Amino acid sequence: MKKLLFFTFLISALISCKNNETNIGKETAAETDRSIEQQIAEAHGLNNFAEVEEIQFTFNVKVEDSLRTSREWTWNPQTDEIRLTEGDISRTYTKTDNIAENDKDIDQKFINDSYWFLFPFQMVWSDAEISEEKTGVAPISKKEMNYLEVSYKGEGGYTPGDTYVVYYKDDYLLEEWIYKSADGQREMPTTWEDFEDFQGLKISKSHKSPDGSFELFFTDIEVK
Repeated sequence: MKKLLFFTFLISALISCKNNETNIGKETAAETDRSIEQQIAEAHGLNNFAEVEEIQFTFNVKVEDSLRTSREWTWNPQTDEIRLTEGDISRTYTKTDNIAENDKDIDQKFINDSYWFLFPFQMVWSDAEISEEKTGVAPISKKEMNYLEVSYKGEGGYTPGDTYVVYYKDDYLLEEWIYKSADGQREMPTTWEDFEDFQGLKISKSHKSPDGSFELFFTDIEVK
């Protein structure tokens, strides 16, 4: 009887191990099936974005010691209603496929500012062309990292043809990037630093040029 019980236990254990191996295999396959850009977006909190009802942030640009730009945004992702405040002037519009002509200037500013704010998500949301993952030396830290080229080759949008080279390590959080203009006349590397978690969204609050003379940064961030 003892031998029978032991044999029965051994078979059960083997079946359990086999099931665990199968589940582990499925998890590994699922991980592999996710694209690199999807993993980058999820590392920055993409899976929490569906719960967001409102985002507020101020987009700032400082050159040397002079604050050149400061724009306050309030965005409801559920309705795509967007409010911009610059100085004493506030304007509101709703983002649709057909932007009214008199709203295109504010829409262009929002696209620029929100791309800096949530670019890892835009890698999944937009129709960008994504290169295969490569390794190379990052432009600012001079450390070897993984990188992708994110290109907008179509004729749509306000700046068609622009390319972004994003650098990241094994945690998939962006560390640096290079902006390349469509005409090839301009390249601008900046850091991705000062990350903070806002309701599950990991936001880089500061982007600096190699010599620190340029800084694009976000303040007054609130995620509801």
